[in-house]
Amino acid sequence: MTSNSIVRVATDVGGTFTDLVYFRTDKATGAQEVVTAKADTTPPNFERGVLNVMNKGAVAVEQVDFVAHGTTVVINALTERKGAKVALVTTRGFRDSIEIARGNRPDFFNLAYRKPVPFVPRYLRREVPGRMTYLAQEREPLDLSGLPAIVDDFRREGVEAIAVCLLHSYANPDHELRTVAELRKLWPEIPVVASHQITREWREYERTNTAVLSAYVQPIAERYLRALEKGLKSRGFAGQLYVMQSNCGVDTIDRSSAVPITMVESGPASGFWGAAELGRLIGVPNVLALDIGGTTAKCSLIERGQVRIMTDYWIERSQLSAGYPIMVPVVDLVEIGNGGGSIAWIDDFNKLHVGPRSAGASPGPAAYGRGGTSATTTDANIALGRINPHFFCGGTLEADMGEVERALDTVAKPLNMTRAEAARGIVRIANSNMVNALKLVSMNRGHDPRDFALVAFGGGGPMHAVALATELSMSHVIVPRGADVFSAWGMLMSELRRDYFATRLVSFKAAQLHVINQLCNRVIAGVLEQFGAERIAIDRVRFEVLGKFRYENQEHHVEIGLPDGILDAAGMEAVSAAFHAAYEREYTYRLEAPVEFVGLHLIARADIGKLEPARMPATGRKVTAALKGRREVDYALEGVHSADIYDGDLLEPGMELAGPAVIETRGTTVLVHPHNKVRMDDYGNIHIHLEGV
Repeated sequence: MTSNSIVRVATDVGGTFTDLVYFRTDKATGAQEVVTAKADTTPPNFERGVLNVMNKGAVAVEQVDFVAHGTTVVINALTERKGAKVALVTTRGFRDSIEIARGNRPDFFNLAYRKPVPFVPRYLRREVPGRMTYLAQEREPLDLSGLPAIVDDFRREGVEAIAVCLLHSYANPDHELRTVAELRKLWPEIPVVASHQITREWREYERTNTAVLSAYVQPIAERYLRALEKGLKSRGFAGQLYVMQSNCGVDTIDRSSAVPITMVESGPASGFWGAAELGRLIGVPNVLALDIGGTTAKCSLIERGQVRIMTDYWIERSQLSAGYPIMVPVVDLVEIGNGGGSIAWIDDFNKLHVGPRSAGASPGPAAYGRGGTSATTTDANIALGRINPHFFCGGTLEADMGEVERALDTVAKPLNMTRAEAARGIVRIANSNMVNALKLVSMNRGHDPRDFALVAFGGGGPMHAVALATELSMSHVIVPRGADVFSAWGMLMSELRRDYFATRLVSFKAAQLHVINQLCNRVIAGVLEQFGAERIAIDRVRFEVLGKFRYENQEHHVEIGLPDGILDAAGMEAVSAAFHAAYEREYTYRLEAPVEFVGLHLIARADIGKLEPARMPATGRKVTAALKGRREVDYALEGVHSADIYDGDLLEPGMELAGPAVIETRGTTVLVHPHNKVRMDDYGNIHIHLEGV
């Protein structure tokens, strides 16, 4: 490695493994060296796993220019309830808003329904007098005379973080700013998180809960990120460290430490952004992205190269629970409990199910030979010959076929099936669950899956992709190079991104356009001032402006892009037409009703030197050089076939092959069904074309 190289590294901390992708780009020739590695995740000291995987990948940290980091630390702290003891300061009379919540619970007719328990108990929720209006005017002066006594109580109760959410602070944060300043003066050692730091959108319950959850994870997230920063610097790292956000962008470590809730879905976001960038790179802008890991399957729809971002995000929402809202920009995704480790089980009515319970990494699927006794999707795929038991986990492990057979018997015998029939049933049910998830992000939102290519990644995505595409009548499947670490790859394709919101209700009429233009100019000016203060080059900042619109007096909105510059009468007509079309696609109808502007969504992007992948060299060797042999593979619906087995690491641009076949790499297995045609593109991605679909 020389000074003529640019070295970029991305690390992604998952529940089981920590992934690494390393790119070294020669400045003169553009040639790229790519290294991938995996190491065990090391809770609770997650930074140790990051440093371990760098050691495993033989990364010379002192020569790295750029590190992007994604983590599940925030979502894990929330779901496992391992955050700080948090208190809340709110406006007088609104102490119980976080507990009253919303009435639109999912299990509506359950008379014994219990709302989710707030993350901050009532005895730690305190009030201060003072009131702002939604028009940003002070109705009642702020009175902080009781704050010292409140802080004294919090000290006695062992509070570790404080959230502040005052009424209508999205419109005017002055009262929150003064409250936060006083809290930091009275108790400087404790982190304080204010709602206006996170979002400037209305809805008091959602804003309050978001502030509380951010305060809940702030101490653990900051300790972790600072420990990672310290560990890298101790090894000579002097480059830029960025943290992946849920909005498909990266941000600075200082910003991420202050408002860590923005990292709640950083892992999935990077994978879906990677899918969007991959589509741009190869000229396929419309993709359905599917990420199948060990525990879950996640999917998102990308249209015209744009990842959909929403702020109506909830954790732990299910058919029986309303869950908890988090009002931060998060990639629009559907997640289900179906992955390689998902457990097959039989209910009281003798029906077979797969997931959502998972064998996890310990004991893991029965094939690991670590004490797992339940049949999983991975065990079923091994039994059907799809996964090579002698090349299990990239050849690092020999599958325990005796344990696989015993686990399958726990399903097969009660159902009077053979092991093969049970394994086929497990795979087909898992596929059905994943198809339903893909329908939720496509058909349920007015999109035809046949207009999209399926980009499948994660350890299990390439295994199931063709079967899912067939069910949805899709004709094109793309398996990215390095599919098993694709989320880390996506981080290197990201830019610094921040989302800013401003709420302002106004009729969408020509007479009110000046109000919208003034709001836009004010927000942009504030963003530029913030970027300048952080020494981020202003000439590298780009803006995308979206408006939130609804039919007058409706509850929720649709986002529509606004034209550059000043919004005039002609622009208003175009935006109005786009709103009606988007609304109809989403809800199947449109109204002859006045349109209302609800607020602004400003996306600020800054170029920080994202990766531009180089084409792979081709030696000209024949595809037969990658052929490892043949074996019997059960394709379930297509029956048992003798399939060609290929070494995926030996495939190169221009090579073509046909199914039935299996492509094996160190990180994943690509199942090519009968009559499929396969082509390798210039970047090492596998394109599978489904005939007759």
